[in-house]
Amino acid sequence: MNPLMTPVSVPVSRRSFLVASSCGLAGMTFGRPLAAAPQAATEKAGRARSTILFFLSGGASHVDLWDMKPNAPLEYRGPFQPIATSAPGVVLCEHLPMLARQAHHLALVNSVGGTVNTNDHHAGYYYNLTGHVPDQTFLTLGNNRTPYSDDWPCMGAVVAAKRPRHAQLPNFITLPQKEGAPAYTRPGQFAARLGLEFDPLYVEGSSKEPLKFQVPALVLQEGTTPARLTQRQSLVRELDAARRDFDTCAASRIWNAQQQRALSLLLSSSTSEAFDVAREPPAVRERYGETVNGMSLLAARRLVEAGVPFVTVFWRGNPEKLDKKCASGGGWDTHGNNFNCLKEDLLPEFDHCFSALIEDLAARGLLDETLLLVTSEMGRKPKIGDPRSGGASGAGRDHWTHCLTDVLAGGGIRGGQVYGSSDRYGEYPASKPVTPADITKTVFHVMGIHDLEVFDNQNRPYNLLTEGNAIGELM
Repeated sequence: MNPLMTPVSVPVSRRSFLVASSCGLAGMTFGRPLAAAPQAATEKAGRARSTILFFLSGGASHVDLWDMKPNAPLEYRGPFQPIATSAPGVVLCEHLPMLARQAHHLALVNSVGGTVNTNDHHAGYYYNLTGHVPDQTFLTLGNNRTPYSDDWPCMGAVVAAKRPRHAQLPNFITLPQKEGAPAYTRPGQFAARLGLEFDPLYVEGSSKEPLKFQVPALVLQEGTTPARLTQRQSLVRELDAARRDFDTCAASRIWNAQQQRALSLLLSSSTSEAFDVAREPPAVRERYGETVNGMSLLAARRLVEAGVPFVTVFWRGNPEKLDKKCASGGGWDTHGNNFNCLKEDLLPEFDHCFSALIEDLAARGLLDETLLLVTSEMGRKPKIGDPRSGGASGAGRDHWTHCLTDVLAGGGIRGGQVYGSSDRYGEYPASKPVTPADITKTVFHVMGIHDLEVFDNQNRPYNLLTEGNAIGELM
């Protein structure tokens, strides 16, 4: 028997079920329901069955990881040295030795121009997660620009909507956090205009207890069994009463579908078991590294094994350790002390867990059918010295959305290659420039999603992403 599917008893509470099923209520008011059938597999379908998006939250320094400039002046290149890898012509930072041994699987896209009107996080998230250029509200509102119901959907939501529904689990799962919540919830990570039914299921991880994952909407009480849940007539009456209030709404069918979906998740043993990384052998957990990021990638591997089409892992930073050290929120936003923060903290953990994911998927025969994408909301400013952390003496790198590197592997991507280049300082794309729209279209293509037309609740057709083209040379 598949260990992901081993039956277990899952206690539930009436309140928990109401919380879970109420996601349909929000969809009634704010979301716009999709009126297009999921795409079935066709002869045009891509090779990838699933995608894992690993998002390096904060803005990873492209010129210190992937697109190094050893011949640039010192005030640009920094102290890190490039090293040879398992793929001729592909070089990585010296502090990524484990990943260097997996470079024959990697395609580095060094010419991504992700310029946004704020040169900041909110808009950078939106552009790189949706493929759409942020609108003027990102500039006028800054970090007060909350997610809007008519935003463009993230790529994961589009995949969730276009792929046939998974039998037990959601089509789209995000862990170990909702990015930026609660103070700065990042736009672009939701289904938005597609409707709430295609939002990700958010799974929370803990830095202090990295083996423990839970779904906030499905936090369950002890003492209530699935049998008791199904027997509760009062619950049924409450849901029926709530549903009747929406019977006149054109989208009321989604309310009913969401109730059934929530109940299915609560009663399914595979829901909890898919996230139970403690079931993995100690040697496997050790290879990933028992950090919240390592265990999130291990959970992502379990999810793609279980057939989930799209999994996003947002890098969880360590503000207690790195806030003051890096003048950041604990992640890749290295405004100060960039090189020590990368060398001592960020790069060793990333090198450990991401190389393990590639190695593990390849050993299990899953890499060919699993697309991996590593991206961020921005790169870092190539010229060293952020005024907010003391200028050149602070050894930080400021925000820089104008150029970044995206890394792809698996899923039919030809590994061991570098696509495009930036200029001599790493400031702007030079050859074969692409945008986040091209990267998003590449993900859709590899996943076999070519029809991006959907219909709004007035039955008017619109295209989910008209900009960009799949990058054929990567395939």
